[in-house]
Amino acid sequence: MRRMVWLVSLVCIAAAPAMAATAAFKLESPAFKPGATLTEEQVFNGFGCSGKNVSPALQWSGAPEGTKSFALTLYDPDAPTGSGWWHWVVYNIPASATSLPEGAGSPDGEKLPSGSVQGRTDFGAPGFGGACPPKGDKPHRYIFTIYALKTDKLDAPADATAALVGFMIHGNKLASATLMARYGRP
Repeated sequence: MRRMVWLVSLVCIAAAPAMAATAAFKLESPAFKPGATLTEEQVFNGFGCSGKNVSPALQWSGAPEGTKSFALTLYDPDAPTGSGWWHWVVYNIPASATSLPEGAGSPDGEKLPSGSVQGRTDFGAPGFGGACPPKGDKPHRYIFTIYALKTDKLDAPADATAALVGFMIHGNKLASATLMARYGRP
């Protein structure tokens, strides 16, 4: 028993620096607080929704040492599809970047850092696709995740699905940080 306690203590001590580095990695937005409701700015314009479909400004800090690039996703796990809904996928964001300005998710990607690529979303095209849950459904969760990656570049095909890009992200992930917001339509 004493040996087991010693072993668990040793594992915890060894893991503490990695846990501390990961805990420092955070994602924020001046557009909304964690758990808050998205504004009409971040709501899709289509599928019965009439928002402005503008991606929010995002900023991150505390990336772990060895980060060579970033990737960002926006995912709705509550979409009634059986597999959720990918609203935004951006990868090959340079390691020097610490933010994306409001509107960076426009289809042309003009405001993205040089070299960044927007992947195809479940709307069928690259670029930010705002919140638009079914009318009368409970408010959905919209999870923004920034990933610190150990590679300079993901070599995803131009027409790659969000799932394929996600597979590549997870194969190269050093750390991640999330920011969740909600949105529902009565």
